[in-house]
Amino acid sequence: MKRLLEAELIYGRLLDISEPHLVARYNKALEGFGLKPTGLERFSIDMTGFSPEIAQELGDRDYLDPNRVNRRFIILTPAQADLPVVHTSFSNTAALMHEFFNANSRAINAVTIKDALYGEIEDSVSVVEDIDDLLSINEVRFRVLSAEDMLGKAAELRELVDRLKKVPHAWADDAMLDRMVELAKRTGDIRQNSLVPEELVFRHEAFWANHFGGVYVFLDQKTTTVICDPSVPGFRRSRPWQVSYIPIGDYARIYDFLTTTNRLQLPQASWVQDSGLFQHRADMVIRGLINEADPDADLLNADRIWLQTWIHRNAALVARDGTYPFLQEVARAIAATGTVKMQEIAPENRFLLVRAAHDHTDKWLVNQLIAQLVPRDFVSRFVFDKQGFYAAYERYGEKFREYVVATLTGTYLKDKTAFRHKLYGLKEE
Repeated sequence: MKRLLEAELIYGRLLDISEPHLVARYNKALEGFGLKPTGLERFSIDMTGFSPEIAQELGDRDYLDPNRVNRRFIILTPAQADLPVVHTSFSNTAALMHEFFNANSRAINAVTIKDALYGEIEDSVSVVEDIDDLLSINEVRFRVLSAEDMLGKAAELRELVDRLKKVPHAWADDAMLDRMVELAKRTGDIRQNSLVPEELVFRHEAFWANHFGGVYVFLDQKTTTVICDPSVPGFRRSRPWQVSYIPIGDYARIYDFLTTTNRLQLPQASWVQDSGLFQHRADMVIRGLINEADPDADLLNADRIWLQTWIHRNAALVARDGTYPFLQEVARAIAATGTVKMQEIAPENRFLLVRAAHDHTDKWLVNQLIAQLVPRDFVSRFVFDKQGFYAAYERYGEKFREYVVATLTGTYLKDKTAFRHKLYGLKEE
C-alpha cells in the first residue's frame, strides 16, 4: 500500500493532529472507550476520528468499529465535518456524521473550544449475525460524551440555574453559588453557548454493509430490496413477506429492479457522447486484457498506436472476451440512432452502458453497485467502491499497480468534482 499512501489514494485528505491538548483529549476519549491511550505525538484523523496510525499502533483497524456495528466517533474540531470517512462498515456512516455535524454545529463549535466529543452511533443491534439484523436497523441514536466532561458540567450548571430561578432563597446558598461560578469558568455562559447537542436521532436510509462479503439494502415506500450473495445467513428467510432478495450474480433482476425504481440513467446520445463513459470503459477493458495476458506489460508508457497494435495482434483474444467489440458497436449505434435497445443486450453487459440517475437520493450507492458489477473499471471502483478497489489492488502485479496509481492521480485526483460530473453526471450538493 506504500504507493497508494504516497499518492494519497488511501488515507488522503486527513486532518493532522499534533497539538498536545488535542492529543490529550483524544487519549481521554480512547480511555473512555476502554482503550489504551496512544503514545504518538502526531497522527491523522478522518471525519469520525479514526486514525490509521493509531489503528496500526493498537493492532486493530476496528478500534472505533467494534463488532462492525454501533460505530464510535471522536470529534476534536468542527473541521472534521469536511473530512472523508476512510474506514467504516456501513456506506452511510459519512452521511449520518454529516447530519450530526449540521444539526448540532453550534454545540460542536462551542464544546470543542475546550473539550472533545466522543461516543457511539447506536442502533438496535449489537452484533450482526444474519440479514435480519441489518434490516432491523431503522434509525440510529448518537450517544454523546465529552472528554473533559464539559457536557456534564453544562448540564449541572443548567440545573443549578433552574434551581436559582425557581427555589425560594436559593440565592442565599453560598456553596451552590460558588459551584455555579466554578462551573461557569469551565463552560462559559450557557445562556449564550449551546453546549449540548440536541438532535441525536437520525434515519438509517439505504446502505451497503461490509458484513458477509457485502450486502446492499435499498428502501422503497412499501418494499425493501436486498442484493448480496445468496449464501448469506437469512437470505430469503428474513421477512420474506416484505423483503425482495436478489442474488448479486443475477444481472437481469438487478437491472430490472434499478430501472423500475428509476435509479438508473439509461444510455442516450445526449449524455453518452458528452461524458465519454463508453470510451472510458472500453479503455479500461483493453488495458485489463493486456494486464491479464502480460502482467509485465508497460501500460504506463503505452500510447494509442501501441494499444491499436496490441489489439490487432491479439484480435482473437479480444473477440473471445467480447467486451471491447461490444462497447465499440454500441457507441456506433448511439451515434447513429441516439439510443440503445437495452432488452436486446445481454444482462451482464447492461451495466457497462448505464450510470446512476443523478437526481435519485441513492445515486452514490447505485454507482457503487455498478462499479462492483463492472470490475475492470478500476477508476469507477476507486471513486465509488474503495473497499472493493483496495481488495482488487492487492491482487494486481507491480506493473499494473504503477499504471493504476498514475491513472488515478493523473485523472480523478486532478479535479474530482469535474471528473465525477463529466463521467457520472454527478453534481456537488
